[in-house]
Amino acid sequence: MKAETKQFDLLFYGNRPGAAKRFFYLCSLAFVSFWLSSCTKTEEKQEEAKAFMLSDTMMSRITLDTVKTETVKNELTLVGKVVPDENQIIKIFPLVGGNVEDVNVELGDNVKKGQKLATIRSGEVADFERQLIQAQSDLLIAQKNLSSTEDLYESKLVPERDAITARQMVDKAQAEVNRVKEIFSIYGLGKSTNYTVKSPINGFIISKNVNRGMQLRSDNSESLFTVGQIADVWVMANVNESDIPRIKLGMSANVQTISFPDEIFKGKVDKIYNVLDPESKAMQIRIQLQNVGFKLKPEMHATVNLNFDEGGQMNAIPSQSIIFDRSKNWVMVFHSRSKIETRPVEVYRTLANRAYIKSGLKDGERVISKNQLLVYDALND
Repeated sequence: MKAETKQFDLLFYGNRPGAAKRFFYLCSLAFVSFWLSSCTKTEEKQEEAKAFMLSDTMMSRITLDTVKTETVKNELTLVGKVVPDENQIIKIFPLVGGNVEDVNVELGDNVKKGQKLATIRSGEVADFERQLIQAQSDLLIAQKNLSSTEDLYESKLVPERDAITARQMVDKAQAEVNRVKEIFSIYGLGKSTNYTVKSPINGFIISKNVNRGMQLRSDNSESLFTVGQIADVWVMANVNESDIPRIKLGMSANVQTISFPDEIFKGKVDKIYNVLDPESKAMQIRIQLQNVGFKLKPEMHATVNLNFDEGGQMNAIPSQSIIFDRSKNWVMVFHSRSKIETRPVEVYRTLANRAYIKSGLKDGERVISKNQLLVYDALND
């Protein structure tokens, strides 16, 4: 045994003094290097773990949503446009012919009830003024004739029949004065020969067909202005024949426009027009919306999403939580600031705002639904 040990020493140390010490020194050095390397890797892992902890700034930028079990809904997307409420639209026609002296408003202006819109210089107004003066003169003559006739009747100089006739003449003259004054009131006429077009309601000028210097005929059938209130508006949407059975009164509707792509206007289907357009072969429905801030303008294009229950229960999360990458759908499941899980999910259906998850999530779990892509890239790059 001693001979074998000696041969082993000669093989590794050689026949040199101090070789065993040098070998021990090299082994010690290797062990220290290995220990330092292990410490360095541990520190790197700790630093790496710290790198994925969400900062206060990042926490303020993300949004967390809870997984909820909901009734599965389906969605029908329609194309429509914004129109003013027909019950709050008034067309203003010229009541007299003449020359347009002035136009005081432009298309889209907000006007008040009684505000002057235009001025028309009209011969018809001058004729009404003449009629009023004539009627008032006839009334004055009839009243004087009645007074003198009554005096004669009291003196027995004329028969009662003459007094009755004089009273009838006064009544007739008074009726004519009242008639002409009523015309002045209806037309809004004053003492001048100008006819002032006024707004009958508060609203916006949504149509204008008159300019300064235009000549108007008394039988003109075209409206000068259209004034409409747009505090409430309608969205008229077309429904294809195949989708008609899905439409019900009272269905909730989400409306989006090109002008405000990130804003959803909520309303309900309040009327179904049960006829089809002969050209488009589509049926129209009406959604009434409150127009806060007058953001919705008449003739705007709108996308209408109608939601209806399909039946069954399933986990649901905001649709923007879904990340599609590497041919799979992923969500970022939030456990804590330092523990965020990238989890694959199977999506059953994605709507405009909700996504129904077939598998991969549990009720009550929290997912990141805003800026989740930044977290995903940080964890998976």
